[in-house]
Amino acid sequence: MRSKLRCLFALGVAAKLASTVVAPAALADTTWPTRPVKFIVTLGPASGADIEARLFADRLAQRWGQPVVVENRPGGDGIVAINAFLGARDDHVLLLTPTSSFTAHPFLHDNLPYKPSDLVPIARLSNTIVAVSVPAALNLDSLDQLVARIRAEPGKLNWAGVTGALDFLLAGWLQQERLNMTKVAYKNTVDAANDLAENRVQLYESAFAIVRPQLESGKIKPIAVTNTVRAPGLSLPTVAEAGYPALTVDGLVGLFGPAAMQPELRDRITSDVRAVADDTIRNRLAATGQILNVGSAAEFAKSIGEQRDQVAKFAALLGIPPLPQN
Repeated sequence: MRSKLRCLFALGVAAKLASTVVAPAALADTTWPTRPVKFIVTLGPASGADIEARLFADRLAQRWGQPVVVENRPGGDGIVAINAFLGARDDHVLLLTPTSSFTAHPFLHDNLPYKPSDLVPIARLSNTIVAVSVPAALNLDSLDQLVARIRAEPGKLNWAGVTGALDFLLAGWLQQERLNMTKVAYKNTVDAANDLAENRVQLYESAFAIVRPQLESGKIKPIAVTNTVRAPGLSLPTVAEAGYPALTVDGLVGLFGPAAMQPELRDRITSDVRAVADDTIRNRLAATGQILNVGSAAEFAKSIGEQRDQVAKFAALLGIPPLPQN
């Protein structure tokens, strides 16, 4: 009898232990979040990524039953925000950023304080519309006309460069096409857009939202978009349609989580993002130069890999090797 009782007791303890081991993994995607969630954004207030973060934060807060706070941490070429995100070591702190904020980092910064594997894709949210723009004063209507003008005046025209992936891609394309322009470096995208409007620089590749005010004032003219598809509401060809497919790049914006986040939770967040991404968010994003395009962690990771490869290709063309890392 005692032997039978000991056996039953042992089975009970084993079952209890098993439940304590299995429960956290099984419930990870149903109990989260247990407290407020934070989105750290690499760009400042009123940027496209900031507007997008706040749209999704409002909807997800309703779905999750917890506040979702947006914290802007601009500066340092995105590294300030990335450090803050990684330093939190918390699955309730997520990074929301355009991938152009970091895909060129290995060619720009040595001894980076993070590894690419530290940024674990959760969900793609949107594609930023990236425009190739010129001053209205140049009276150009197409990429062909721009290329002809550059060839006719080698070294006399300027292009605006702002640190990041788009800078690499435009510089690489100019090199590939043997187009001689002078780079003018900027720290601030708004300053670059303002100088484009005043014809102090003659070419700028940027998020469409950055040059929209100058477009509305009639001082600049977008002549193409670099995206793989045309931007809704804009009568602009893609660079591929214009005959320059090497300039193609989709602006990618999405959510990242810590490396320790469970796959079940990543999938749960992606599912929730899909659920709240309605026509209201679609239309609001379109008004800020963004295309709603929610994708899974795997789809997002694939797109990021393609962008990294594209940056590396043009970096090699420019003779810029990866910098040493710890």
